[in-house]
Amino acid sequence: MITRYPTKQIFVGNVAIGGDAPISVQSMTYSRTADVNATVEQINRLHFAGCDIVRVAVPDEEDARALKAIKEQISLPLVADIHFNYKLALIAAEVADCIRFNPGNIGEKSRIREIVKACQERNIPIRIG
Repeated sequence: MITRYPTKQIFVGNVAIGGDAPISVQSMTYSRTADVNATVEQINRLHFAGCDIVRVAVPDEEDARALKAIKEQISLPLVADIHFNYKLALIAAEVADCIRFNPGNIGEKSRIREIVKACQERNIPIRIG
């Protein structure tokens, strides 16, 4: 039997992670996020296959703005994967259930603080990676 280490439980949308929660499955889409129809179709297929959380790439503002339309059409928690541009994280934080970013790619500490503040205001978790 594997012993689980005690961890703090958080929620990504309605999915519990950590603590005594069961292991959840996360996957990522491969479509351009701005292609709302293709992205929603992939997310629905992932949901049908048993996925619990979905992550989408947000490389530019068009993709960040598409998150709202995507979120309205899906039932899985949505994680926005941000690289380099902290302003995209601020847009995504208005809609997404979680923000994933690498602080080393964001640059100045002040930008990281802005992301953290935006996520705190909405009570959404941040995944560092």
